[in-house]
Amino acid sequence: MKIRTSTHPAVAAALRYGYAPVMLLGVNGAGIAVAAAGAPKLLLLVLLAAAVALSFAAERLIPYTADWNTSHDDAGRDRLHAIVNETLILASVAAIPLLAATVPTAAIWPTRWPFILQVLTAILVADLGITLVHYASHHIGALWRFHAVHHSVRRMYGLNGLMKHPLHQTIEMTAGVAPLILLGLPVNVASALALAVAVQLLLQHSNADYRIGPLKYLLALNEGHRFHHLKWAGVGDVNFGLFTLIWDHALGTFSYDPARRFSTHDLGMAAKPHYPNRYWAQLTEPFKPSGACHTGPSPTSLGHTDGDPSPRPATPAP
Repeated sequence: MKIRTSTHPAVAAALRYGYAPVMLLGVNGAGIAVAAAGAPKLLLLVLLAAAVALSFAAERLIPYTADWNTSHDDAGRDRLHAIVNETLILASVAAIPLLAATVPTAAIWPTRWPFILQVLTAILVADLGITLVHYASHHIGALWRFHAVHHSVRRMYGLNGLMKHPLHQTIEMTAGVAPLILLGLPVNVASALALAVAVQLLLQHSNADYRIGPLKYLLALNEGHRFHHLKWAGVGDVNFGLFTLIWDHALGTFSYDPARRFSTHDLGMAAKPHYPNRYWAQLTEPFKPSGACHTGPSPTSLGHTDGDPSPRPATPAP
């Protein structure tokens, strides 16, 4: 399906193939340089603001689905989620010196390695911890209650990456960062990692129709992550990685179909189509009996996909 856009074809092509490198290499690269130089952390916030602005601009110039650029009665809620959860990420970085002083650590972090290699190592370690918690959140009912907030989205755009219950966000970040702290992670590496997480979430949920070629089989970006948000139980239990799809290949949970197109109808939770849409209601829903997901067989396992044109083998619902 050809995407209609008023953007000049040459500009659209440049954005389509240049947007991801600018975010991954340009913004992250600048963040690594700032952190390595020990510059004021405020500069990292400036880079984050620039990344958000670039994300929204790309979504409007090369949209995957134009409808996802308009609010589905969710814009204010998503801003609250983004502010709260990004604050939690920044607070976790600020707490590292205190944790290092109070928690026994192995102090074996490779501080003599080139700074960029230290950041890449931190990304890979964090990616493993976050991926495993994410995987568990689709298979353990207690975790799914909180993770369901994220899967209630009905469109995919940049801010969706931080549309999470703060308790689940804390659990994921703890799984990703705790091993690093125990290894003696320096604060400046953690600062670069925090920016990389924010940039990755913007890219992973982006409504921009950008291209990364064969890297879509390795990097956890929007082309693959849309499959994770398919609303049918079991069908969306794929592509759990935050930064990479390495662990999904190892877990056997990687999925990709180049012919598949997505719409609002495909997103959300088929088992809970009326999940609360307001911020405070979403924060309290996991603590209510209604916050649980059904435990019966998934629609696909019964041969019904609620309109899904390309059903896949189902796994038990969480």
